[in-house]
Amino acid sequence: MLELTMAAVTAADAGATAGMQMAEAPSEPGAVLRVGRDRSRCRLGTPDDWLFVSRVHLEFRCALDGGWHVSWLRGSQPEPSSEVLLASGGRERPLAYGGTEPLPRGGNGEIVVRDRSEPRSVNVGFHHEV
Repeated sequence: MLELTMAAVTAADAGATAGMQMAEAPSEPGAVLRVGRDRSRCRLGTPDDWLFVSRVHLEFRCALDGGWHVSWLRGSQPEPSSEVLLASGGRERPLAYGGTEPLPRGGNGEIVVRDRSEPRSVNVGFHHEV
């Protein structure tokens, strides 16, 4: 099972958890959870006017072995207006635009989508239960 929690944070709201959303999916091959502005395609939806987040920005997909991967899907622009960081195991590393990274099996962490033009972010916590 993969559990996600998401909070949209602005500089004025730093530390607040109001508006937190949650989603989960079983660790079955092909299971998918998405994060973005398009609520018809995403289980976790960001504010409509936060254009630094694509309609479908992040995709969490379960592999054949039950492990999960996160992908930063390419949007309509050649260069993104955000940056995405993966924090897990005490370290933080960037996720490449269009890239995919495995999530730690049985672990937890956070994916942070930061706006490059304003102090705001979308923070997606994850917990992979085995």
